[in-house]
Amino acid sequence: MEELWEFHQRRLRPGTPPRALADRVTFSQGPPLRLAQCRQCSLVYRNPRERAEELVETYASEMPEDATLRTLHETQRQAYRAQVRRLERAHGRRGPGLEVGSYVGAFLAAARDAGWTFEGLDINAHAAAFACRMGFRVTVGELDDVTGRRFDAVVIWNTFEQLPDPRAAAVAARRLLNTGGTVAIRVPNGEAYTIFRRALRGPFASLARAVLVHNNLLAFPYRHGFTTSSLTRLLNDAGFGDVRFHGDTLVPIGDRWTRRWARLEEQAVKALLRGAVRSSRLGRRYSPWIEAYARAR
Repeated sequence: MEELWEFHQRRLRPGTPPRALADRVTFSQGPPLRLAQCRQCSLVYRNPRERAEELVETYASEMPEDATLRTLHETQRQAYRAQVRRLERAHGRRGPGLEVGSYVGAFLAAARDAGWTFEGLDINAHAAAFACRMGFRVTVGELDDVTGRRFDAVVIWNTFEQLPDPRAAAVAARRLLNTGGTVAIRVPNGEAYTIFRRALRGPFASLARAVLVHNNLLAFPYRHGFTTSSLTRLLNDAGFGDVRFHGDTLVPIGDRWTRRWARLEEQAVKALLRGAVRSSRLGRRYSPWIEAYARAR
């Protein structure tokens, strides 16, 4: 956490308001007391983990300012267009969809621009109200609250790793999908985190630190760091098959409060990383974030 603050202090402009630190140096959850990794499936996880009711309350009670939500919406909307294109390639056609953890509605906007009919679901009433004001249909609640409707796609971007019970969420998503429907999940890559975390002690420590910070992994504010192995096992058990992966980086986090050279640094680090991932046979191992696309069996 100290390294994270020091890193951003050099890159943020003087007078940066506290609200601009959200999801950059301050997170919904406190730093983990300890991280563990399963020897069988390689899943990285917090130990001990928060109780489910505490977790839901943490996210449901957040009250970010509208200015913060609007900035996040504009920053993330363009980046989500790539997810829309990948989802369309994976599913083969456009159709009705549900985004779990829709937050500021950035993906909903990108999906609507591409001709999809998506609605959102979020446990935070304040964020849901903001997205509704932006013209989207968003329900306040959890997956089990969605009844009487079926979808061609259920997407869970940057949320699945924070859920109290990811396995139950995958089963619930399968229940909501039409025959041949697609689930798309985006999570931090526990394998890449482990690799870059170890590199902090080596000659490439500065580069490893930049990769981790620009992808919101240095302080690991997540409950789970899935790997391709652990996520494939979970999805198979939940009734999905034909699991395919795409390696990626985090959406841009630099904004108007970030010094110009720091925004260029973030862009360069992520472009370098994406290029290395595409050209490497090890590919997804070094992707800070991974997306899984799977078909309902």
